[in-house]
Amino acid sequence: MAKQKAKFYVVWQGREAGIYDSWAACEAQVKGVAAKYKGFATLAEAQQALAANPEDYITSKSTPLQNSRHLAASDTTSAQPTLPLQSSPILPALAVDAACSGNPGLMEFRGVIADIGTQVFHRGPYVDGTNNIGEFLAIVLGLAYLKINNLPWALYSDSKTAISWVRQKQCKTKLEWNAKNQDLLLAVRAAEKWLHENTWTTPIYKWDTEHWGEIPADFGRK
Repeated sequence: MAKQKAKFYVVWQGREAGIYDSWAACEAQVKGVAAKYKGFATLAEAQQALAANPEDYITSKSTPLQNSRHLAASDTTSAQPTLPLQSSPILPALAVDAACSGNPGLMEFRGVIADIGTQVFHRGPYVDGTNNIGEFLAIVLGLAYLKINNLPWALYSDSKTAISWVRQKQCKTKLEWNAKNQDLLLAVRAAEKWLHENTWTTPIYKWDTEHWGEIPADFGRK
């Protein structure tokens, strides 16, 4: 029986982690960079693989989709704002969110296990913060939580701005720092330091609020 042709391609590590529906799209993410990727016959198989450890799927046998020169020791992955072809969240996953009363104002953030709603961390409130700063800190703490606990999950945030800041490893806020929000500044500097000193395999995706409703980590204050 002929081997079923791959229709979906999982990129665990490359320019943009995610699922792609053509080899051309996948190749654009992995060509010329250290990458981990593989093709699958169905979207369901690809979604399951993306949330798992790539080493469970990548073997020592060489195939056109597993060129050994693309496998790298580094496990750094870039934050990705969207996931192509995703009709529902990939679970298990960690969802993070922030809330701020005023702009600036009292800000807090947290992370929850997306499929069961269990809160795994909460920080704040911080004085004179912003929602974007909270979202940034939540993603970084989420990455650290998943890495420390060796959990090969995806991470979801509903903030494109914060995802972009994490990708750049810098909180690009225009907030004016002062004596009142010094604790928040220290938290931001610690988060930036963590991003520069650590690597991670966690794919970071934009939560699709329009189709999935509020992110599970939402504080429910809208």
